[in-house]
Amino acid sequence: MRIEHIAYWVKDLEASKDFFLKYFGMSTSEKYTNTTKNFSSYFLSFEGENTRIEIMMRPDIQASEISKGHSFGLTHLAISVGSKEKVDQLTERFRQDGFTIIGELRTTGDGYYESVIEDSEGNWIEITE
Repeated sequence: MRIEHIAYWVKDLEASKDFFLKYFGMSTSEKYTNTTKNFSSYFLSFEGENTRIEIMMRPDIQASEISKGHSFGLTHLAISVGSKEKVDQLTERFRQDGFTIIGELRTTGDGYYESVIEDSEGNWIEITE
């Protein structure tokens, strides 16, 4: 068994797709559109990996009123970039590009070297080595 994909709703499908392509070098499927349901989506993937991220948009989906921070449900997406140096570099790139750094560079108690940033939709992305 394996995770095939993780999906979540976004407000701006094109901006979200561009975010993952620009910062994480992901590739994308062709845009899927279902005009009957007014639904669009992309599947994003890393080279050589099977697990994908699906970003979806439908105009009638509304943002929840969950406050920032911890709540039940999906809390963050962790992406491994391969080394501490790459974590440092990418975190600085996000900082320079004006993204909010939620968690500064650190080694966690369970041994991860990481930072946490807020993506263009306000979702938390954990960048790990």
